Amino acid sequence: MIKINNLKLNTKDGSAVLKKRAAEVLKTGESSIKSIEILKRSIDARRKDAVKLVYMIGVSVEQEKKILARVHNPNVSQYHPIIYTCPEHGEEKLLQRPVIVGMGPCGLFCAYLLAKEGYRPVLIERGGSVDDRRAKVIRFWNTGELDSECNVQFGEGGAGTFSDGKLHTQVKDAFGRIHFVLDTFVKYGASKEIMYDSKPHIGTDVLSEIVKNMRNEILSLGGEVRFHTKLTGICTEDGKIKTILVNDDMEIPVQTLVLAPGHSARDTFRMLYNQGIRMEAKAFAVGLRVQHPQAMINEIQYGVSEFPELGAAPYKAASKSSSGRNVYTFCMCPGGYVVNASSEPGRTAVNGMSYSGRGGKNANSAVIVSVTPEDFHKEMNRDDALCGIAYQELLEERAFSAGKGDLPIQLFGDFEKGTISTCFGEILPEVKGKYCFADLHSVFPEEIRDSFIEGVHHFGYNLKGFDRSDMLLCGVESRTSSPVRILRSEEGISSIQGIYPAGEGAGYAGGITSAAVDGIKTAEKIIARYRAFNES
Repeated sequence: MIKINNLKLNTKDGSAVLKKRAAEVLKTGESSIKSIEILKRSIDARRKDAVKLVYMIGVSVEQEKKILARVHNPNVSQYHPIIYTCPEHGEEKLLQRPVIVGMGPCGLFCAYLLAKEGYRPVLIERGGSVDDRRAKVIRFWNTGELDSECNVQFGEGGAGTFSDGKLHTQVKDAFGRIHFVLDTFVKYGASKEIMYDSKPHIGTDVLSEIVKNMRNEILSLGGEVRFHTKLTGICTEDGKIKTILVNDDMEIPVQTLVLAPGHSARDTFRMLYNQGIRMEAKAFAVGLRVQHPQAMINEIQYGVSEFPELGAAPYKAASKSSSGRNVYTFCMCPGGYVVNASSEPGRTAVNGMSYSGRGGKNANSAVIVSVTPEDFHKEMNRDDALCGIAYQELLEERAFSAGKGDLPIQLFGDFEKGTISTCFGEILPEVKGKYCFADLHSVFPEEIRDSFIEGVHHFGYNLKGFDRSDMLLCGVESRTSSPVRILRSEEGISSIQGIYPAGEGAGYAGGITSAAVDGIKTAEKIIARYRAFNES
């Protein structure tokens, strides 16, 4: 196959034009092209009057060697696709089926690969199925009635199920794991476009069905899924995992335990820490969700308020404050909603969410400021691995108090002045959950607050109007990544033998795709060590 890079087409051009342009580049007839595979598609909007789609394609063509020999073009080369290969099975015997804690993307993909290879994993999840979970989340948004075990954070699919379903990652992959993840999503219901879009997303509505389909496949392959099953204790013997306790009343023998609980499982982290599993505090970031009209973002990015061929425009911005802190946008949701993502009574946390069509009136993203273990050690007057959790909880308690249980909202201009807003400007909130005007200014320490304001104004230089005074703020965005890292060896094992920490909650990923990849890596380590369950 031949790869053609940097092939630019008009946004309204169809696949027939793609084939014609490929033939022109390769200096051959269209009839000699057997097939075309889109490898990557991105948007070049540097010229607002001539927005282009930029393709990288793989072309299967007759007389490939002759064409490569005669075409001297830096954008043309031979293409060798990376095909994911699972490792050979190991020799050590499994006495019990592998147990996986958490049904987010890490745990789900770990279980999926193990099931495909005959290991019959047992997947336990403290929350409910995606259908049960959806009903409880909607009830919480409508009434404020929170189920602390089944919510936006906990349940089938993990926290990413109630998000934009963004699949972009900075992870480098020379083994085809990312392709395996995307291909699996397509197999179970995602659009094939995620295989090549430079910023792929699924949407919460489609992602919910995908995780359900993957669960059913795991079951059909001999795996087991237990909802409303919470890890509450572990028992060790001679430095090895022996049993786990679930729901405080059931003991399960365990030889291999994958810990993929997600970054909001604070009670689980505390239990593990008290049981002696080595972990450390890690840096993360905190801030607020901001909302702008999606039409304004489209105008900034594409030069028009609507661009049907491209859909709702995304953005990304970053700067460094005068105090040296990184300030950046995170989890940007075009045409999306700010959602109440709380999971604990008396604490308020927010996130962003989009449906697959991204048809909401507003764009939202988190504007967040980096914090380090030194910051929360100082703020909390303690120095231990769980200090970052306590810092998150403090900010969420302040946000809950500010909104009296509802989502606290404030206009940016009023946030700067430290006054509570009394009316909206031109931007009306697109929010899932009850909200009210409140004082977000007092939620953060002064240096974080000042860095946030400075960063927003800096973003306004390139994204004109970003720092408008009627921009809506909502908080608190505290769960950007895990505040702890459960230490693991090169073999993926924690300080207790048989326990494999993995994914975002354990401190080794930062999004749906990277968490899924880490779950695959963890499954590979188990596969390379052990024979499949009941394998002779």
